[in-house]
Amino acid sequence: MTTPLHSTLKRALSIDGRDYVVTLTETALKLTLKGKRNGVELPWAQLVNGEAALAVALHASLGAFARQDKATAEPQPAAKAKPKPKAKSKPKPKAKSKATPRPARKK
Repeated sequence: MTTPLHSTLKRALSIDGRDYVVTLTETALKLTLKGKRNGVELPWAQLVNGEAALAVALHASLGAFARQDKATAEPQPAAKAKPKPKAKSKPKPKAKSKATPRPARKK
């Protein structure tokens, strides 16, 4: 007898020395690098249907994890940015008062 999946189930996984987290929900399976939020999410319907897009998504996801490693392992040297010229702002005209002067009060 199997237990229905009503709540989120997370498990740690190590592949080739890299730590991942596998998350199972009622709607999808998600694989992320440990300590990261974004990962690869595959809805159960696509997995069961065996859609052709699934294979493309799997291959793309492997590339996504490889790109994340390169980005964190080798920081790019900062390119010298040209300073942007400051925009000269025109002074705002003061609002003219439309009020009429009051007559002097009598004592």
